[in-house]
Amino acid sequence: MLTIRNPKDTKFDLISLGECMIRLSPPAHGRIEFANSLEVWVGGGEYNVAYALARLGLRTGFASRLVDNPVGRIIVNHARSVGMDVSHTIMAKYDGVGRADRIGLNFTEVGTGVRASVTMYDRGHSAASNIKPGMIDFKKLFKEQGARWLHTGGIFAALSDGTADACKEAIIAAREAGTIVSYDLNFRSKLWTAQKAQQVTRELVPHIDCLIGNEEDFQKVLGFEVEGVDENLSALDTSAYKRMVEKVVKAYPNVKVVGTTLREVKSGLVNNWSAILYVDGKFYESRRFDNLEIEDRVGGGDGFSSGFAFGFLGGKTPQECVDLGAAHGALLQSTRGDTSQIDLEELNHVFKGGSARIKR
Repeated sequence: MLTIRNPKDTKFDLISLGECMIRLSPPAHGRIEFANSLEVWVGGGEYNVAYALARLGLRTGFASRLVDNPVGRIIVNHARSVGMDVSHTIMAKYDGVGRADRIGLNFTEVGTGVRASVTMYDRGHSAASNIKPGMIDFKKLFKEQGARWLHTGGIFAALSDGTADACKEAIIAAREAGTIVSYDLNFRSKLWTAQKAQQVTRELVPHIDCLIGNEEDFQKVLGFEVEGVDENLSALDTSAYKRMVEKVVKAYPNVKVVGTTLREVKSGLVNNWSAILYVDGKFYESRRFDNLEIEDRVGGGDGFSSGFAFGFLGGKTPQECVDLGAAHGALLQSTRGDTSQIDLEELNHVFKGGSARIKR
């Protein structure tokens, strides 16, 4: 099991390191090309985890680099609204144009029927991508202030050589301070090649406690093949996935937890949803959410990551942790936007098997 620091000895329960963007989406299931209005949402893979846990009552913070302009302050205000600490987020001076630093954007269509959800990035030259080692005081963060858990991942590491180096710097500092490290492999072909991903990530994995990723992530980012899965990864044989995880933990014995979500896409708005968690030599499977009706699928994986981290930080059993992760991911997909709108009462209700009957 994970050896997690006592909350009395730390300022933070969890710190996330990564990029946060502004998401612009047509209302309902509209197309970007024909939109005459766009909804404004805040989100980023690592940021979403810290935000969700703040909603659940934990002490969280976000380490990153933003631009000190009104768009950057949308993100800061959003974080502070749930009590997230942003004191380790650098606010870069805005040059008036965005040549040096800008806030990354993503344009997201929410799919329906046979039409999938689609995300288009506009995130080049972002302030976060310009992070370099030494910019954030990780010694102060992990050794002096203290954090029980660090969450980061492949999206942040993929942004630039500087973010990859800063990611390694943070992970090593966290481990030296006794902080648990979780890393979401999150392969994005638009950000880097599989060759580059493997080159960078193989240096990080020896310092990581918890790995999160689906079958494609492990293939592209770490080079582990999943036997019996077609090249389009259209169907997942869980026994093949489990055999691959066993190879991963044999190669990297420091990895104590491996988690993934299992999503069967029936339509843009109906999925079967569940999760698997490997902990200390044993696999735990969550409750299945068959025919899960989805409002917005973006952020579901981050909901799983934050849900199982919440479980471990609260001293729950591995079975409870995977069930919390799956329940939280399912709930998160019931609302629009990337970040959680779920509170602890709702999570516990679904986690304990509660129905969707109206509450009066």
